[in-house]
Amino acid sequence: MKSIAFKLGSKVDDPDCLFDTTVDIPVPGPRDVLVRVHAVGVNPLDAKVRAGLVPVPDTVRTLGWDAAGVVEAVGSEVSLLQPGQRVYYAGSFDRTGSHAEYQLVDERIAAAMPAKLSFAQAAAVPLAALTAWQLLFERFEIKPGDRQQRACLLVLGGAGGVGSLLIQLARQLTGFTVIATASRPDSADWCRSMGAHHVIDHSLPLAAQVAALDVPAVTHIAALSNTAQHYAALAEIIAPHGKLAVIDDHQQFDAAPLKAKSVSLHWEMVFTRPLYGTPDMIEQHHILQRVARLLEEGVLRSTLQQRLAPGAASLALAHGMIERGGGCGKIVLAEED
Repeated sequence: MKSIAFKLGSKVDDPDCLFDTTVDIPVPGPRDVLVRVHAVGVNPLDAKVRAGLVPVPDTVRTLGWDAAGVVEAVGSEVSLLQPGQRVYYAGSFDRTGSHAEYQLVDERIAAAMPAKLSFAQAAAVPLAALTAWQLLFERFEIKPGDRQQRACLLVLGGAGGVGSLLIQLARQLTGFTVIATASRPDSADWCRSMGAHHVIDHSLPLAAQVAALDVPAVTHIAALSNTAQHYAALAEIIAPHGKLAVIDDHQQFDAAPLKAKSVSLHWEMVFTRPLYGTPDMIEQHHILQRVARLLEEGVLRSTLQQRLAPGAASLALAHGMIERGGGCGKIVLAEED
């Protein structure tokens, strides 16, 4: 089968950082489904793995952990999905990725994709939706659909893939007043279109901007990017007994500034369940099912922003766009539907 391999430790402008190759079609294990991949979402994780910043097993030679496609075959113990079913999923970065004609994924972390969405639209959703859902409803322990009026949720980096879904979920399924950060007119408009009540500029002092808003206290903060750069401001902004959730990478993290306010610190890493085979691993299947229903009902919408043709050249272009930053929503490599 066709596949896109990567050169570990490469820069995106290296001519062979990503290259087309062929490999054998994988064989499903007992709980695996073999998916004929039609579309793949591109995430910052992909570029970090290629650059050697996030370690993966030597057996992982293909990137991409955000996909939609059709089940081609199933393992002996599979009961949740069946051949011919259109599915979407985020996979696990200890297994080879989605930039290939076929991919194996454990049935417990995949689900039937929303019927109304194209493969490209569906592939923009899983990783970001799982991260946002787990952060909001598991780490922050908010009940989905509980619309009782709450204080403020601040989303640092609201225009990215996770921020776009987190804003939607918070606006539609909670009573939070949602404040997002963005630094350009187009990204600010994007955050508003996702449902943010207010948008402030993270290139300017954050605390003063929040103080100028006529809003309740900020009790919850989702720090999605550049947390270290804004950490002092976040510690100043957050209310006593608040909750701070972080998803970006850090060599070390000093929680001491949170002590005086008794702020709790929460890490969200979307791959924890599949990496460790947790007893509740199937919960990702259930989350994706709920997200699919919300997408079909129009409560949520796909954050697909740019679609590219499959292939190593397109993937390198997407990696370059991600590394430069400043984009809204998601980039997807997809075949024609």
